[in-house]
Amino acid sequence: MMKIVLDTNIFISGIFWEGNYCSQIIDSWRNGKVVLISSPEIVQELVVTLRDFKIKMSEEMINQWRDMIIENSKMVIPEFKLDIVKDDLSDNKFFEAAVVGEADYIVSQDKHLLKVKEYGEVKVINPEDFVKLFD
Repeated sequence: MMKIVLDTNIFISGIFWEGNYCSQIIDSWRNGKVVLISSPEIVQELVVTLRDFKIKMSEEMINQWRDMIIENSKMVIPEFKLDIVKDDLSDNKFFEAAVVGEADYIVSQDKHLLKVKEYGEVKVINPEDFVKLFD
């Protein structure tokens, strides 16, 4: 089964706007069609982003998303730091999780990540191209 790391922006787009590529990817994960690889650092970034987002979400809902990810993904704890994404060092956490979790793809809309294209066995792909893999 395909293993993926989802950037925070995929969750934000998929949670708040139904029917787009990002929500389709989240549905694929929730329906067990792909394995989500995540890390405490990635989950924490999502929680902070959801709390600060312009569309308000209840703390209870935020905790439900956090728990769903922790319980339904392969959680990894990278024991090393990578220096791949030069333009936004905080984005390296996605590559660290992907390498440890042996992910096939990082799915992102972030230009800093997409610019890398691939690292080792991990490819960086946008949501639209990822969804097309299933067509």
